[in-house]
Amino acid sequence: MKIWQCGMELAKSILDITATFPTHEKFGLKTQMNRCSVSIPSNIAEGSSRTNKSFRHFIDISLGSSFELQTQLLLAYHNKYITEVTTREIENKIEEFQRMTMSFQNTLGSN
Repeated sequence: MKIWQCGMELAKSILDITATFPTHEKFGLKTQMNRCSVSIPSNIAEGSSRTNKSFRHFIDISLGSSFELQTQLLLAYHNKYITEVTTREIENKIEEFQRMTMSFQNTLGSN
């Protein structure tokens, strides 16, 4: 599933980036970003085995995590843990995921 693959790539990128965060962020922003990024493909995987109505719910959770991650990305940039270039690259990946996922969600119907 393409949205799951996109979510996996995003999670891998975030895990690589947060590995470079200062040690004092071990239980702060680093953990939050890792959890959000892992939640994205995980919810897609879990929901894929359910009914369309239930799958839509898991897609909603995945999308919510992507918007949360976007905010945390900006905070990481603000704290100078990542560069502007990295921020833009990851933000573009997040927005691509969001577009693809919303489009996919529409194919599931409203029931």
